[in-house]
Amino acid sequence: MNHYRIAVMAGDGIGPEIIPEGLETLQKLAELTGSFQIEVQEFDWGSARYLREGAMMPADGLTILEQGGFEAILLGPVGDPRVPDHITLWGLLLPIRQGLEQYVNLRPMRLLEGVQSPLAGKGPREIDMVCVRENVEGEYAGLGGRVYRGKPEEVAVQTTIFTRKGTERIMRFAFEYARTHGRKKVTSATKSNSMQYNMVFWDDVFKEVARDYPGVTAEQQLIDSLSARFVSKPESLDVIVASNLFGDILSDLGASISGSMGLAPSANLNPERRYPSLFQAIHGSAPDISGKGIANPVATIWSVQMLLDYLGESEAAAMLMRAIETVLREGKVHTPDLGGRSTTREMGEAIRAELGQPLKG
Repeated sequence: MNHYRIAVMAGDGIGPEIIPEGLETLQKLAELTGSFQIEVQEFDWGSARYLREGAMMPADGLTILEQGGFEAILLGPVGDPRVPDHITLWGLLLPIRQGLEQYVNLRPMRLLEGVQSPLAGKGPREIDMVCVRENVEGEYAGLGGRVYRGKPEEVAVQTTIFTRKGTERIMRFAFEYARTHGRKKVTSATKSNSMQYNMVFWDDVFKEVARDYPGVTAEQQLIDSLSARFVSKPESLDVIVASNLFGDILSDLGASISGSMGLAPSANLNPERRYPSLFQAIHGSAPDISGKGIANPVATIWSVQMLLDYLGESEAAAMLMRAIETVLREGKVHTPDLGGRSTTREMGEAIRAELGQPLKG
């Protein structure tokens, strides 16, 4: 029997409401399959800790995660109205992504049966994409600064960093993902008409990598028209590879046309498994509904499904995906973001009740 150590951070806002649903689902799958055991260690890292101690996580936080024997990390949403967003992001999530070399951000964008897309005439067959986002450099490299603060001559500089190593490996991951998952096309998001150095470099590397995958169609498109294509013709897209910023924006758009941000999972991967990978819903902490018990836990539970797939627990991962699909398709239990009245707990319980059930014709 496999044994896995999982680091868990509930995060802020609705995090303490949705993370328990993910953990309970994970533990039930361990019991049902009998193929693995889960050991959880919880950390109170987040905005509450920042307000209390002045730091989102301890100074040795990365060392704890790296040397703690963890296979994966499950993270809730991070963000608090009392703390500036750049502090919460750079105080926890981005240091973990960069420090643990989680250079792939994998985000499925899929409309499931039983969920209504805001796009008229578009159903599950038309919306089924995957965004492969570069996760540790690019626009979020963190290089820059401000001088002459508060003066008329104040200057702010933020430098985008594209390395050949970083650019090539994310593109190879996208093509390999397409090839191993039966997907036919990889689209590169670019803006090389106006960004004549870094994005032209991005385009050049994409063309080089694409030559090694003759069985996968390769195309590139400017980010502005690609965003419009997400809305007008999502069925023409399959796998999208994008820089840190472009991938962030596109995958949020993809989640929105898939019915709800509450359905959008993600995986921050270190493919070489030298460090633990991190799994999280891509939505925010939603302080406006925090404590009301109505947040949609599906994005977190789907992230658990991606965690299981990453661990190689294919039976449990497939069982969980079927349960998610069944509950949403039947429509008896839908949270308010999906037009229903169900609670967070009711949605989690409905999914767990489907686990291990025979396939429905």
